[in-house]
Amino acid sequence: MSGAWLQIPDPKPSAAIRLLCLPHAGGTASLYRPWVKLLPDSIELVLVCLPGREQRCNEVMPADMQTLIALLSRAVKPILDKPWAVFGHSMGATVAHELALFLYSENLSGPEHIFVSAREAPQFQRGGSVHKLDDESLCRQLVKLGGTAPELLEIPELRALLLPAIRQDYHLIETSKVSSVQPLNCPITALVGRDDPELSTDDAQGWQQWTNSEFHLKEYSGNHFYLSDCPDLVVAHIVQKLHLAYPL
Repeated sequence: MSGAWLQIPDPKPSAAIRLLCLPHAGGTASLYRPWVKLLPDSIELVLVCLPGREQRCNEVMPADMQTLIALLSRAVKPILDKPWAVFGHSMGATVAHELALFLYSENLSGPEHIFVSAREAPQFQRGGSVHKLDDESLCRQLVKLGGTAPELLEIPELRALLLPAIRQDYHLIETSKVSSVQPLNCPITALVGRDDPELSTDDAQGWQQWTNSEFHLKEYSGNHFYLSDCPDLVVAHIVQKLHLAYPL
């Protein structure tokens, strides 16, 4: 069922709901693997492995969001046989939203809840030119955001391996446009780090207009990668929100 795109580190056939998790630009499924021990038996964790990383390091990330979503939607169809929610961090939040919009357009099962982390609402998306930076400037940007150990970027062999994939991700997200203005029918929760240099509370609050259901904004101490500092708090909040709809 998982194929190249999906990893289920702890299969739970009797789970009430699945939680699909999408990484940030340059990120991998490893960001979410600690969540396996934090989630109850009623939630099955499904990790998305995008092209250009981990076991797919020799694959190229699609150049545009529409192609990525078409491929990803095909991969997730097998998990739509039971309720599901989705958590996306940074770039992953945009991918999560676009995936839901695409599934709506195809009359397929949409998510029960979307958690958008460290990402501005689509109407505030500013694009960018990080993918055009030279290697040194790109490394400084990654260190500024956190989430990447500076010492790793000082190793030439690792830089040569990591930076092309990171550029592909940044090109994808910085050139993408929202595909639809249709609000979703599921709740949206926006999660932010109070000291995130890339995101204001107002930009995160803008997600409210993308749902016909409930919207919540949750703030945490920390920067763009606040969730690495307090995974237990983040997962507890996700479980609490999903518990409103399912007996977890």
